[in-house]
This record gives sequence, structure tokens and C-alpha cells, in this order.
Amino acid sequence: MSSLITEDEISHEIELVWLEETTDLDYVRQSLDRLPTRRGKPPYHRDGRMIGYALLSPQAKASRSSGTFRRRVFWLLPHDRDTQPQGLYATGAPAEAVDPRTLAPATKGYKTERSEGGPPSTAMQELGITLPL
Repeated sequence: MSSLITEDEISHEIELVWLEETTDLDYVRQSLDRLPTRRGKPPYHRDGRMIGYALLSPQAKASRSSGTFRRRVFWLLPHDRDTQPQGLYATGAPAEAVDPRTLAPATKGYKTERSEGGPPSTAMQELGITLPL
């Protein structure tokens, strides 16, 4: 969950790889998964689809107990707002959701008015950005 991800846990990220265009996504879910490698596309075992993932630097150390690396994976479920705009998350967002525009390597991201499905902020209005209704 985004609130549980610390900057220290993602400090070895060097790149975020996006499998889909995120411009029109109000939010993506993020999690720290235990993966066998620092790089490459990880396996995906959730419902829905993987939107992106992080690559780690060679300095990232594996867990002593499991030999795995903690890497962020970004994903959406079938009932998320992008596929069901009037559904469960027509307003609000899941706990682990963040606005993809706030994400960067080693930056955990955060929720915005846009990701929460709420009224657009003053900055959004000034830029002419509108939320889907």
C-alpha cells in the first residue's frame, strides 16, 4: 500500500517501465512485490492487469532470508474506474492507489483530487484539465 511504502524501500529504483499509457488513468494501484530479479518484467498473478513496474540498480540488495528483491508493481483490477467509471470507485480510490502523474523512480507517489475522483483543483481548472463524469 502506498502509505506503507517508504522512500528507503524504493531508493534503488532507476526506472519505471510503463506497459500502458498512463495519461488517461486517474490512478494506478502500487505494491511492493518480492521478485527474483532486479530487472525485467515480473510475473503477474492478480486479477486485472499490470500497468508498469520498477527496475532496480545493481546496488539493490536481495533479502537475506528469501533472496528476493522488493520491487514496485503498478496494476489495476477489473472493477477499477478506468473500466467501470460509474462503479465502486466512481469517486474515491483504493488505499494503494496513487496518481500515476506523481510517480517517478524512488518517488512513492500520492493521491490527488484527480485520483480521488473529486472536484478538480484550482490548478487543474487553470490548466483546463477536466475529470471524467
